[in-house]
Amino acid sequence: MAVSELYTKYARVWIPDPEEVWKSAELLKDYKQGDKVIQLRLEEGKELEYCLDPKTKELPPLRNPDILVGENDLTALSYLHEPAVLHNLRVRFIDSKLIYTYCGIVLVAINPYEQLPIYGEDIINAYSGQNMGDMDPHIFAVAEEAYKQMARDERNQSIIVSGESGAGKTVSAKYAMRYFATVSGSASEANVEEKVLASNPIMESIGNAKTTRNDNSSRFGKYIEIGFDKRYRIIGANMRTYLLEKSRVVFQAEEERNYHIFYQLCASAALPEFKTLRLGNANYFHYTKQGGSPVIDGIDDAKEMVHTRQACSLLGINDSHQMGIFRILAGILHLGNVGFTSRDADSCTIPHKHEPLTIFCDLMGVEYQEMSHWLCHRKLATASETYIKPISKLQAINARDALAKHIYAKLFNWIVDHVNKALHSTVKQHSFIGVLDIYGFETFEINSFEQFCINYANEKLQQQFNMHVFKLEQEEYMKEQIPWTLIDFYDNQPCINLIEAKLGILDLLDEECKMPKGSDDSWAQKLYNTHLKKCALFEKPRMSNKAFIIQHFADKVEYQCEGFLEKNKDTVYEEQIKVLKSSKFKMLSELFQDEEKALSPTSATPSGRTLLSRTAVKPAKAKPGQASKEHKKTVGHQFRNSLHLLMETLNATTPHYVRCIKPNDFKFPFTFDEKRAVQQLRACGVLETIRISAAGFPSRWTYQEFFSRYRVLMKQKDVLSDRKQTCKNLLEKLILDKDKYQFGKTKIFFRAGQVAYLEKIRADKLRVACIRIQKTIRGWLMRKKYLRMRKAAITIQRYVRGYQARCYAKFLRRTRAAILIQKFQRMYVVRKRYHLMRAATIVLQSLLRGYIARNKYQRMLREHKAIIIQKHVRGWLARVRYHRSLKAIVYLQCCYRRMMAKRELKKLKIEARSVERYKKLNIGMENKIMQLQRKVDEQHKDYKSLLEKLTNLETTYNTETEKLRSDVERLRMSEEEAKNATNRVNMLQEEITKLRKELHQTQSEKKTIEEWADKYKQETEQLVSELKEQNTSLKKEKEELNRRIHDQAKEMTETMEKKLVEETKQLELDLNDERLRYQNLLNEFSRLEERYEDLKDEVNLMVSIPKPGHKRTDSTHSSNESEYTFSSEITETEDLPLRMEQEPSEKKAPLDMSLFLKLQKRVTELEQEKQSLQDELDRKEEQALRTKTREEEERPPMRGAELEYESLKRQELESENKKLKNELNELQKALLEKSSPVVTAPGAPAYRVLLDQLTSVSEELDVRKEEVLILRSQLVSQKEAIQPKNTMTDSTILLEDVQKMKDKGEIAQAYIGLKETNRLLESQLQSQKKSHDNELEALRGEIQSLKEENNRQQQLLAQNLQLPPEARIEASLQHEITRLTNENLDLMEQLEKQDKTVRKLKKQLKVFAKKIGELEVGQMENISPGQIIDEPIRPVNIPRKEKDFQGMLEYKKDDEPKLVKNLILDLKPRGVAVNLIPGLPAYILFMCVRHADYLNDDQKVRSLLTSTINGIKKVLKKRGDDFETVSFWLSNTCRFLHCLKQYSGEEGFMKHNTPRQNEHCLTNFDLAEYRQVLSDLAIQIYQQLVRVLENILQPMIVSGMLEHETIQGVSGVKPPGLRKRTSSIADEGTYTLDSIIRQLNTFHSVMCQHGMDPELIKQVVKQTFYITGAVTLNNLLLRKDMCSWSKGMQIRYNVSQLEEWLRDKNLMNSGAKETLEPLIQAAQLLQVKKKTDEDAEAICSMCNALTTAQIVKVLNLYTPVNEFEERVSISFIRTIQMRLRDRKDSPQLLMDAKHIFPVTFPFNPSSLALETIQIPASLGLAFISRV
Repeated sequence: MAVSELYTKYARVWIPDPEEVWKSAELLKDYKQGDKVIQLRLEEGKELEYCLDPKTKELPPLRNPDILVGENDLTALSYLHEPAVLHNLRVRFIDSKLIYTYCGIVLVAINPYEQLPIYGEDIINAYSGQNMGDMDPHIFAVAEEAYKQMARDERNQSIIVSGESGAGKTVSAKYAMRYFATVSGSASEANVEEKVLASNPIMESIGNAKTTRNDNSSRFGKYIEIGFDKRYRIIGANMRTYLLEKSRVVFQAEEERNYHIFYQLCASAALPEFKTLRLGNANYFHYTKQGGSPVIDGIDDAKEMVHTRQACSLLGINDSHQMGIFRILAGILHLGNVGFTSRDADSCTIPHKHEPLTIFCDLMGVEYQEMSHWLCHRKLATASETYIKPISKLQAINARDALAKHIYAKLFNWIVDHVNKALHSTVKQHSFIGVLDIYGFETFEINSFEQFCINYANEKLQQQFNMHVFKLEQEEYMKEQIPWTLIDFYDNQPCINLIEAKLGILDLLDEECKMPKGSDDSWAQKLYNTHLKKCALFEKPRMSNKAFIIQHFADKVEYQCEGFLEKNKDTVYEEQIKVLKSSKFKMLSELFQDEEKALSPTSATPSGRTLLSRTAVKPAKAKPGQASKEHKKTVGHQFRNSLHLLMETLNATTPHYVRCIKPNDFKFPFTFDEKRAVQQLRACGVLETIRISAAGFPSRWTYQEFFSRYRVLMKQKDVLSDRKQTCKNLLEKLILDKDKYQFGKTKIFFRAGQVAYLEKIRADKLRVACIRIQKTIRGWLMRKKYLRMRKAAITIQRYVRGYQARCYAKFLRRTRAAILIQKFQRMYVVRKRYHLMRAATIVLQSLLRGYIARNKYQRMLREHKAIIIQKHVRGWLARVRYHRSLKAIVYLQCCYRRMMAKRELKKLKIEARSVERYKKLNIGMENKIMQLQRKVDEQHKDYKSLLEKLTNLETTYNTETEKLRSDVERLRMSEEEAKNATNRVNMLQEEITKLRKELHQTQSEKKTIEEWADKYKQETEQLVSELKEQNTSLKKEKEELNRRIHDQAKEMTETMEKKLVEETKQLELDLNDERLRYQNLLNEFSRLEERYEDLKDEVNLMVSIPKPGHKRTDSTHSSNESEYTFSSEITETEDLPLRMEQEPSEKKAPLDMSLFLKLQKRVTELEQEKQSLQDELDRKEEQALRTKTREEEERPPMRGAELEYESLKRQELESENKKLKNELNELQKALLEKSSPVVTAPGAPAYRVLLDQLTSVSEELDVRKEEVLILRSQLVSQKEAIQPKNTMTDSTILLEDVQKMKDKGEIAQAYIGLKETNRLLESQLQSQKKSHDNELEALRGEIQSLKEENNRQQQLLAQNLQLPPEARIEASLQHEITRLTNENLDLMEQLEKQDKTVRKLKKQLKVFAKKIGELEVGQMENISPGQIIDEPIRPVNIPRKEKDFQGMLEYKKDDEPKLVKNLILDLKPRGVAVNLIPGLPAYILFMCVRHADYLNDDQKVRSLLTSTINGIKKVLKKRGDDFETVSFWLSNTCRFLHCLKQYSGEEGFMKHNTPRQNEHCLTNFDLAEYRQVLSDLAIQIYQQLVRVLENILQPMIVSGMLEHETIQGVSGVKPPGLRKRTSSIADEGTYTLDSIIRQLNTFHSVMCQHGMDPELIKQVVKQTFYITGAVTLNNLLLRKDMCSWSKGMQIRYNVSQLEEWLRDKNLMNSGAKETLEPLIQAAQLLQVKKKTDEDAEAICSMCNALTTAQIVKVLNLYTPVNEFEERVSISFIRTIQMRLRDRKDSPQLLMDAKHIFPVTFPFNPSSLALETIQIPASLGLAFISRV
C-alpha cells in the first residue's frame, strides 16, 4: 500500500512551525497524486494551504493515532519521525509527569527540576529481578538489565550517560550506582557499596560547580568501574576522569561559581580546626567572587562540608590528609589574592610582606622570597647559558593563575587516586559494570578548545552508538532469518578523520605547538590550506580568518582559534614548580613527586580543561625514556589517547545508553521547551536511532500477538491451527506490496506506516462492528422499551377506563340522587318561602291598604278643602281678572270702536254716496243677525244648566258646611284636651329629664365601677397569666434541665463509651505496633544470631584449613538456631561456657555484640510489658470466672444431684466393704491354717500376702483418691437443670438399694458414710460461702475505693481545668506519675506476698513428703512377729481396678540426643509424619516434660527444652526453604506451647480441660519463661514461613494477576516497541490465576494436614493475600500498559476468584479480603468515569484505601487500549488533587510488600487425652516407655 493513500480527509499531519517546531493539522480533503497544495485546518481552527516542496514533493509527516500517544517506547509508534518523538516525550513529561522514555535501546531521561518520589528502596525492590520491558521506563530498569546481562552473559557492561550541562547526567549515574549497591550487597564487611556511594559527594565537591544552566554541573567526565565477584556482589570500584575544567579555578562567568569545595571551606571558616587556614567570606577571595553568586538557593555549604568530610573519612582519607587537602585549597584561594604592581612595561613586583602571599607561603611551607621572585621572573635557557628575565604584570597574573590551576589539577588527581585506593579490592574481580558520566554535545556563541574536545569525544561516542544500534539491527534480522539489506545510516568517520587522522586538526595543532614561533593565526592558515575545499565537513567563516567550522553529526559548530595553542600546551614555569617541590609540607611535595613538565620557550597562559585520569585500562610496562616522552605530550594528544582507551573499554562491554534531556534553560519544573528539546534529541543520537529503525522494518510483532490483535480482520474459515500460516494469509490479503513486510522465524517485520495502515483497517472494522452492534442493541432496547411502554400503557388504560366508568356510574347515581334531593329541597324551600311571602304579603297588603286608604282619605279631604279654597280664590281671581279684562276690553272696544266708527263713518260717508255699498252691508247684517239669534238661544240654554248646577252646589255646600261646623267643634274640644295633655307632657318631660339626670349619674357611677372592675379583672387576669407563664416557663426549664441532664448523662455515657472504645482501639493498635516492633527485633535478633553462627562456622573453617582463603556463606541465608533460648533458671555454671564462647566473637565483631545487647535489653523490656499485659488479662479472666462461679453457687442446689452423689457413694462403700470382708476372710484363713514363727519371716507366704495386700490397698487408696477428686469436680461442674424424672429415678434406685441391704452393719456403715459426706459437703459449702463473702467484701471495698478514686479524679480534673494549659499539663503528668508509682508499689507488695506464699507452700510440701515417708517406714516396722503364723499360704487373687496410664513418657538422660534426633532432626513431614496424629511430636515432647516434672528433675526439664528448641532451629536452618517443613514445625511448636499453657495449672488455661486433663497438670515447675521462649521461636518460624510463601508466590503474582488474560479477548494488545513486554497470552510455563489458586490450595491443605491452629491459618492467609495485593498494586503503579479499563475488569475478576476461594475455605472472616481493598479500589478507579466533578467526588469517596499519590499515579498512567476509550484530562487530575489535598496519608507511592503483620497465637486447648496417645514404631522411639 502506498503511503500517499493514508492522506485522506480528516487524517492528521505535522507541519513545521518556527515557534513550536511542529504543529498538528487536519486534512480538509483527500490528497491526490500530483497536488501541489494541501488544504489543512490547525487545532485552533485556522485553515491554511500547505505548499509542497516542488523538488522533493515530500508530504508532511503523518500523526500517530491517539491510542499510541504516550507510549513507553518510541519505537512502538507507527510513524517514526521527529515530530512524533517530540510529541510523545512532551505528553509523557507534561501530562503524565513521566521523565523516562525508551527509544529502542536508549533511555531518554528528561530533567524535571523537581524532587520526585521514584527512587526509594521500595522502587528498587520493585524493579529488582524484573525484565526491562515489563516495567515502566526507569534508570533502575537499565541498571537491572545491565546487572542481569552481566550475570547471564558473563560479559562486562557499561552504562553511558550523556547530555548537556544541567540535563541530569550526574544524578542518573548516581542512581544507577545506588541501585547496584542496593541489589547486590558487598562481598566483604568493609561496606564497599557505601564507599562507592560516598565517592559521589567528594567528587561533586571538587569537580562540580554552579553554572548558568545547572546548580551542580559536573565540570569533568568520569568513568566508574564497579567490580563484582563470582557471586556478583560488589567488591570494589575504580574511577577514571576526563577533561577537568581547570580554567574555572581562576575565572567564573557572571552568575556562576567556582568549585563547591572552595565555598564549603569559606562557610566552615569559623571551625576551630580551620583557624590556621585564615579563611574568610567567599566575597573576600578573587577566585570565588568573580561570578557574583556565592550562594545557591536551598544549599547550606557548611552542611555540605560536613558530608564531604564524612565521605572522606569513610573512604579512608584520615584527618591529617583532609587537613592537608584543605590547606592546599586555602592556599589556592590566598594565591588568587596576590597582587602585582608594574615597574615598567616589561617588569612587575609584589609588595613587601604581601599578606596573601605570606599566608600562601605559610600554608604551602615554601620560602616567601623565592616564591615572590619567581612569580615576577622567569628563566630562559639557551644552548650555552641561562637568563633570568622579568615579566610584565599581565604575564605574572597569567603565571599565577596557571600555577593555581596546576596545583588544583594535581590535588584533584591525588584525591581521585586515593578514592580509587579506598575502592580497590584485594579480591579478584570477576566482572564489572562501568558507568560513564560524560559531557554532551556543546555549542555556544564562542566555542574554544574545551568545546572542540567535548564534541570530538561525542563524535566518537556517537560512532560507537551507531555501530551498536546497527549491529543490534543486523543481529535481529539474522536471528529472524530475514534477508539483510544494508541500511544507510549516518557514518561520522569522515568527521573523526578530520579531527584525529594524519594532518588532521589535532595533528596540525600539535605540530604548531612544537614550532618556536607558532601562533593561532598561523595554525588557522594551515587548517585552511590543508582542509578547505578538500573536506566537505570543514568550512571557513566568511567574516573571519581566525575561526573554522566543522559539520558535526548534530550541528555545525564554529570554533575560535584564539587560545587553542596555549590550552593545548598547558605549561607552567619550572621554577615555580621547583619552589613547591622544595616545600616543607609533605603532602604538597607528594603531589609533585613525578612532576616533569615541558617548559615552553615562550610564556604560557594555561587554561581550560585537562585530562586527569589513569591513562590506560591495561597499562603496558614502562620503557626507559617513556616518561619524558609522555611528559611532552600535549593535552589534545593525551585526550585522544585516553579517548581511544575508553572506546576500547566500551567496545569490550555491552553498552546501555541513557540520554539526558534538559527541558528548558530556566530550571522551571515540568516545563517543556520544544526548540531546546529538539536540539538535544538531534545531538544525542535519539533521532538517529529512530532513523535507523525506520530505514528497515521498525515494527515487529510475534505471530501470536499479531493474531490476537488482528483476529477481528479474519473470518472463521481463515483461522488455522498454524498461527504463522494464518498471519501470512491475512497479510497477503491486506497488504498487496510484499516489500512492506517480512516473515521472520518468530516475528513479522513491517516497514514504517504499515502498522498504522493495519490499525486503520482494524479501527474501521471495529467501528463498523460497533455501529452494527449499537444499531442492533439500540433497536432491541428501543423495541423492548416500546413493548414495555405499550404493555404498560394498555394496562394503565384498562385500569383508567375501568376507574373512569366506575366513576361515571357513581356520578350518574349521585346526580340522580342529588336531583331528587334538590327537587324536594327546592320544593320545600320554595313552599316555605311562598308561605312566608304570602303571610308577609297579606300583612303588608293590610297595612299598605289601610295606609293607602288613610292617605287617600286625607288626600281627598285635602283636595276637597283645596278645591273649596281654589274655588273661592279662582272665583275672586276670575272676577278680578274678569273685571280688569272687561274694563280693558271695554276700553279697547271703545278705542277700537271709536277708531272703527271713525273709519266706518268715513266709509259710510263715502258709501252713502254709493247705493250698492248699502246693499252689501244689508246682506251681511241679515246673516249676522241670524247668527246672533242662534248664539243667544244657546247662551240661554247654558244659563239654565248652570243655574241648576248652582242650585245643586248650594245644597251640597250647605251640607258640607254643617259637617265642617261639627268638625270644628270637635277639633276645638280635642285642642283643649291637647292643651291639657301638653301640660301633662311638660310635667312628664321634666320628670323624665330629672330621671335622665339620675340615670346618667347612675350610669356614670356604674361605668366607673365597671371600669374599676374591668381594671381589677384585667390586673388579676394579667397576674394569673403571668403566674401561668412563669409556671409554664419553670416547667419548661425543669423539663429542659431534665432533658439536658439526661442528654448530658447520655452524652457522657456515649462519650465514655466512645472514649473507652477509642482507648481500647488505641491500646490494640499500640499493642499491635509493639508486637510488630518486638517481632521485628526478634527477627533482627535471629538474623544477628545467624550471622554470629555463620561467623563462628567461618572461624572454625579457617582454623581447620591451614591455607588462607576467603569462604563465606550467603548473607541472605536464613538460620534460626540460637544458643540464647532461656529463662532465668539457668545457673551461672551453665552460663559460663556460653560466655566463654561469646567472648571471642565479641572481640571479632564488637558492633554485632553491642547491638545484640541492646536488642536483648529491649527484648527484656518488651517481655516485662507483655507479662504485665498478660497479668492484667489473667486478672480480668479470673474476675469473670469468679462472677460466673458465684452465680452458679447462688442457684439453689437440686435434690437430684445429692441423691446421685449419695447413690454413687453408697455403691462405692458397698464394693469397698465386700472387698474388705473378702480380704479379711482370706487373711484369717491363712493365719488359722498353720501357726508358725516362720510365717513372720520376710519372704514367707503370709508376709508376701500382707505385702501384696498392703500394696494393693495403697494403690486402691490412690485410685479412690483420684476418683474422689473426679467426683468432686463433676459435682461442682454439674449443671443444675436436672429433670424431675431423673430425681424420681434416683430416689427409686436409692429405695431399691436400701431394700437390698439386709445386713444392719452395712446399713449403719452406709449411714455413717452418708453423714461424713454430708459433713464434707456442708464444710465445703461453708468454706465456699465464706470465700464468697470475703470476695464480696473485697469487691465492695474495690468499688468504694474506685468511687473515691473517681471523686478524687473529678476534683483533680476540676482543679486542672482552672489552671492555665502549661500548669494543667504539668499537674496531669505529676498526677499520672504518682498514680503509676502507687500502682507499682501495690504490685510489688502483691508480688512479695505471692513469693512468700509460694515459699511457704514449698516448705509445707517438703514437710508433708517427709512425714509420708516416715509413716510408710513406721507401718512396715509395726508388724510384730507374733502376728504372723508359720503356715504355708496359698496365693490369693485380689480383684482391683487396672491401673490407667498417666500421660507421661519416661526416657533416660542419655537418650535425650537420640530423642531429639529421631523426633526432630530426622523427621520428614512428607514421609513418616504424614500419617501421624497432628501435633504428635509436640505431644510426645510434652509427655516427656511431664515425666521430668513428675520426677522434680529441673536439670532434665531444662536440658530437654533447650535441646528441643535448638533442634527445631537446626531443622529450620537446614530445610528452611521447604514450606512443608516450616509449616510442620510451626504447627508443632504452637501445639507444644499450647500444651505448656493447658497443663500449667493456671486457672485461665484450665477452663476447657476435662478432670482427667486437670490431673495431668505440671506440679513442680513453672515454665512461663520457657513459654515466652517458645512463643518467640514460633514468631521466628512464622516469619520464615511468610518468607517461604513469598518466595514461592512472587514469580506467580504479576503474571497471574496482571499479565494473564483470565477473560480472553477483553484486553487488547497494543503495537509493541523494541523493549518487548511479557506476553499476556498464556504460553507454556506462564503462570496464570489458576496457578496461584492451586498454590493456595496446596498451602492450605498442607497447613490443615499438619493440624495448624485455624486462627494461625487465617493469619497466614491474610499475610499471603496482603503480599499478593501489594505486589500486584505496586506493579500496576509502575506499568503504564496495565492501566486500562479492560485490565481493571481483569483484576476485579481475578480478585473475585480469590474471594471465592476464601468463601470455599470458610476464611472470609480472616481479614484477607480487606488486604485486597487497595487493589480492588485501583481496579475500580480504572473503570469508573473520569470526566465531571461528580466523578471526581465519587472517586475521592470510593478510593479511601489508596493514597493521594497512588490515585494520581493511576490517573496519570491510565492508557486507552482502543480508540473508543478516552484519556484522563489534566484538569480532572488537578481537580482530584485539590479535593484530596486535605487528606493526611503517606506520601509513599508503593505499598510495603515486605511488611509482615504481627502474629498472635490464641490459646487453643486440645481435647486429646494424653493417656490415649500411642507412639508409632516408625518414629524409632522404642527407648521411651509410657507411664
